[in-house]
Amino acid sequence: MTEFFATAPRGLEDLLAAELNALGLEGVRPTRGGVSFKGELKAAYSACLWSRIANRILLPLASFSADDDEGLYAGVGTIDWLAHIAPDCSLAVDFTGIKALISHSRFASQRVKDAIVDQLRERTGERPSVDIQTPDIRINVHMHRDQVTVALDLSGDSLHRREYRTGGNVAPLKENLAAAVLMRADWPALAAEGAPLVDPMCGSGTLLIEAAWLASDSAPGLLRTRFGFLKWLKHDSQCWKQLVDDALERQETGMAALPSLIGFDHDPDAVALAQANIRRAGLAGKIHVEQADLADARPPEGSERGLVVTNPPYGERLADQHELVPLYLRLGDTLKRHFSGWRAVILNGAGCQVGLKPDKSWQLFNGPIECRLERFEIALEAGADRHEPAEDFVNRLHKNQRQLRKWLQREAISCYRLYDADIPEYALAVDRYQTREGDWLHVQEYQAPASVDPGKAQSRLRAALSALPGALDIDPRRLAFKLRRRQKGDAQYKRQSEQGQMLEVREGPCRLWVNLTDYLDTGLFLDHRPVRQWIGENAQGKHFLNLFCYTGVATVHAALGGAASTTSVDLSKTYLDWLQKNLWLNQQNSPAHRLFHADCRAWLADCDELYDLIFLDPPSFSNSKRMDGSLDIQRDHVELIDNAMHCLNDGGTLIFSTNLRNFKLDPGLTERYQVEDRSAWSIPKDFQRNQRIHHCWFMRAMKGER
Repeated sequence: MTEFFATAPRGLEDLLAAELNALGLEGVRPTRGGVSFKGELKAAYSACLWSRIANRILLPLASFSADDDEGLYAGVGTIDWLAHIAPDCSLAVDFTGIKALISHSRFASQRVKDAIVDQLRERTGERPSVDIQTPDIRINVHMHRDQVTVALDLSGDSLHRREYRTGGNVAPLKENLAAAVLMRADWPALAAEGAPLVDPMCGSGTLLIEAAWLASDSAPGLLRTRFGFLKWLKHDSQCWKQLVDDALERQETGMAALPSLIGFDHDPDAVALAQANIRRAGLAGKIHVEQADLADARPPEGSERGLVVTNPPYGERLADQHELVPLYLRLGDTLKRHFSGWRAVILNGAGCQVGLKPDKSWQLFNGPIECRLERFEIALEAGADRHEPAEDFVNRLHKNQRQLRKWLQREAISCYRLYDADIPEYALAVDRYQTREGDWLHVQEYQAPASVDPGKAQSRLRAALSALPGALDIDPRRLAFKLRRRQKGDAQYKRQSEQGQMLEVREGPCRLWVNLTDYLDTGLFLDHRPVRQWIGENAQGKHFLNLFCYTGVATVHAALGGAASTTSVDLSKTYLDWLQKNLWLNQQNSPAHRLFHADCRAWLADCDELYDLIFLDPPSFSNSKRMDGSLDIQRDHVELIDNAMHCLNDGGTLIFSTNLRNFKLDPGLTERYQVEDRSAWSIPKDFQRNQRIHHCWFMRAMKGER
């Protein structure tokens, strides 16, 4: 009786052991990284054909100790390779190690390959070739400290590759992990009872296909055309053929009793990909997939019990995860409303709550990402007569909308702040953007102080986000959510997400691009609207300078207002590119509109031109690596303003603005310049609940001085 080893994804050794026991294999023993078992060659073939969890099935050939590469070479050379490999075969060597004395895996793999090739060449005069991608024979070598195990990889490619995907498909969920999710959910028992399965975010259909194969008793290896043992000299083709024939008979019987399997996805490309994968898996007509929003996912008519299983999107960065909070809440709401009495399992890699309490959870790893597999038993009464969540929050939204309605219509304002932590328990800022594609909500959660109970804060957040789309009649997919915290260095410029969706909005005569998802800020500071409008109304024939120009909305206002020229300076190339797109959108791509990629302080110090109108709106603090030293607006504002005033024409105006809430203007500036505090005027109606949102001064040279 031979001992074999089946490798497993991290955390799934127990499932693999149960699976191999169910196959009738002997001596099954889980250990770190996999499961060992014993049997004749048929046992290993059965594991290759039937295991839904294993990555590889290994046949150990030798174990020995090695202190260095020479010891490794000598140990590999003790194996009779001519009994396993024909000289005209191709081979590849995989080397792994734990605290191995030989730490360089590529070098170790090369020494193992040398030992095999040298032996075969000496004995036959021929040598096998090396094929890293699709070898005939794959050798697995594992080294723990000085102990080496050399094994033949009977599976060849990893067993998670079922071969119903095309080469270009990028799968976010490996097939063996999908099978593990279904087995943790007890799907085989539910399927045997005829229970249906629904995946409301099915993506490429991996969970649906694995569910169908589990329910129909289909061997996951039936579609594979390559195994590591097929060119092995000790391969028993008759034994393998009999196993495949038996598996085909079992599949034919099982397909006749397949329960209802339904997938939904809002992305038509994902639906098309899932349908193509289903056809290649031999399941056409057995699984129904359609394009639908998450909120529209429904169970089959008349079904009282079943399984919802899904793998929602998740990102590797915390910011990505935070933006996914509304999606997970919508998922929980859909489960409660439409799947009462069902079981649900969610592979949660974002750490977001769905508003339901799991009855059980497991740790899993999807590649390098640590996930929680959460199982829920959805109560029968969950969808019935539930009170409206966050009622006081919703009432305030409606009140604010009523109070702003006439002003918005009169001023033709399409992007505005609707709510700004009006109720302390709901510490959110809610901005509404009317775009050509429809209305969007941009929601920011203010970072809660340490005194606030995290559990209560999360509960209120979930309630508010769940209520927002319905309260304002906005598609839930058009809600962008972020956590607002103080930014340092280059953080304000860095991407929070990778959606790349630019939306066109209007502000007065300007057409502007905003991005509600990818950056902390959207490209449009709504509270500066009055200042920008004033600039546009007073720019006719003037030379305008925009310092720390951001995405250049003030520049666009000046250009459309008839400015003779505009000059915009910023340290961020991202913002300058954005400004260029805004100018093009408004047909203002004239050479009269100049852009400078520079540190504004250094640029001002060297400036020898004069301007009629200057807008100076620096960040409160920056320590970007691209600038010399740091910028602290309280400390540095006098130098900035003095240098800017030296660039101001006689009779010109400098507008200085800052969002630093506790900012104090240096009194010496009022002795040198005419200074007018325009803060109250500059705060628009939608921000007047917070009079400290920013400060604004208009400055001019003293009469007779410049």
